[in-house]
Amino acid sequence: MSKFKKVWLSVLIATFLFSLTAVAAWTKKPFEGVTIRAALIGGGNYEKLYEEFIPKWEKLTGAKVVIVAKMSHFELDKKFKLDFAAGAADYDIMTNHTSFAPQYDKFGVLLDLKPYFSKKDLSDFLPSVLKICYIGGRLIQIPRHIDISNIYYRADLFNDPAKKKAFKEKYGYDLAPPETWDQAYDIAEFLNNPPALYGTQFTGKEEAFSGRFYEMLLSNGGRLFDSHWKPVFNSPIGVKTLNYFKKLYQSGLVPPGVVNYVWDDVAKNFAQGKIAFHLDWGGWYPWYDDPKSSKVAKTFGYSLMPKGDAGVRVHWSGAHSFSVLKSSKHKAAAVSLIKFITSEAAGKFEAELGFGAVRKSVWDYVLKTTRDKRKLNFYKTYKYALENDEIVTPPLIPEWPSISNILYPQLQAAILGEKPVKKALDDAARKVEELMAKDGYYR
Repeated sequence: MSKFKKVWLSVLIATFLFSLTAVAAWTKKPFEGVTIRAALIGGGNYEKLYEEFIPKWEKLTGAKVVIVAKMSHFELDKKFKLDFAAGAADYDIMTNHTSFAPQYDKFGVLLDLKPYFSKKDLSDFLPSVLKICYIGGRLIQIPRHIDISNIYYRADLFNDPAKKKAFKEKYGYDLAPPETWDQAYDIAEFLNNPPALYGTQFTGKEEAFSGRFYEMLLSNGGRLFDSHWKPVFNSPIGVKTLNYFKKLYQSGLVPPGVVNYVWDDVAKNFAQGKIAFHLDWGGWYPWYDDPKSSKVAKTFGYSLMPKGDAGVRVHWSGAHSFSVLKSSKHKAAAVSLIKFITSEAAGKFEAELGFGAVRKSVWDYVLKTTRDKRKLNFYKTYKYALENDEIVTPPLIPEWPSISNILYPQLQAAILGEKPVKKALDDAARKVEELMAKDGYYR
C-alpha cells in the first residue's frame, strides 16, 4: 500500500472514531450512572405514581432510582426523625407533607428548592397550596397532591325508598348526606345495624384522631390555640366537640375498634360495606371505585363535609409533597426527579385516580374531560370545597406532631370513659402548654 493510501486510510479511521465519540457524547443521558435513593410513602394508591413515572424518568435520564423505604406516613415520620437525629439519612429524596415538614426542618436537613425552580416552574401550582410549602421563605417541598376530607356514603342505603320514608317520619327531614353534624348523628343512629353495618366511623388514633377533633372543633367555632399560643381546646366548645365523639362511641354507632383505626382501617371498613357513611380523603376514591377491592364500587356517593355550630364547613387539609435532602450528592438529579413526578402529566395521572390536584391546568383538564357523572361530581365537590369552604392545615409549627401525641391519648381516654371529657382536655391542655413554654413560645 502506498504511503498516500496509508495516510488516507488513517484519516478515514480517525474520522470514523471521532464520529462515534461525538455521537456517544451527544446521546449520553444527563444523569447516566447516577443512583437516586428515595424514602417514599407506600400503600393505598400512592405507589401507582412511582410505577408509572419513575421508569420513564430513568429512561430519559439514564439514572436509577432505588426506593429504600415504602411506609405509611406515621411509620415514615418515626424513621425520618430517628435518621435525622442520628445523621443517618442515606437517601436523596423523601416523601414529605405540609403537616410534618416543620419538624423535619428543625434538623436543618431539607434543601431550599427555590433556586432550582423558576417562577414559570411554579406558576401552575395553586397559590394556596404552594404557600404552605414554604418555611421561613424557603421552599422545602414541592406539592404532589392535596387532601381534604369530605363524606363518602352508601348511596344504596340513602336512596332506599323504604328507608327514606321511615327516616322522614322519625326525624322530620329527608334522608340525604348530612348538612350538619347534628344530622350526621341522626343518620348514623338511623342506619346503624351492628355488627353487619355501623352508622359511621372515625379514625381514633394518632394524628388521624387529633385532626378529626380539630376540624370539628373549628367548625363549631372553637380553636386549638389563642393568639399567644396558649391552648384553648379545653373550652366549652372543645368539651361539646369531644362529647360528640364520645356519644358516637358509647352509643355503639361506630365499630368498637375505632381507637385503633387510622386511614387504612376506616377505608377497608367502608370498602367492605360495613359503614353507612364516614369522612375520608379524596385519594381513596379509585380504591372504593374498584370492584376488585371494594364491595361498594357501584353504590357509593361523595358529598361535602357537614357544617358545625359556627355554620361553616371546615376541611382538615394538607399537601403531600417531595423534598430533597441537603446531604444528597446528586442534587441536580434529585431535583429533576421531583420535577418529573410533580409535573402536569403526573398531576393528571394522579387526579384521574382521585387525588386532589395542586395545579390549575390539572383541574381544568379533569373538569373538561371527565364523562363519568359520579366522578365528575367528585371533582366538582372537591373543587367547590377548595374554593368556598374553610380549608385548614394543622398549625404549621415543628411542635405539631408532639402536640398531637399529647392530645390523642387524652381524646381516647375520654371516649372510652376512662376520664371525664373536661379533665381529659384539661390534662392535654396543661401538657401542651408545658411543651410550648419549654420551646420558648411565651418569652
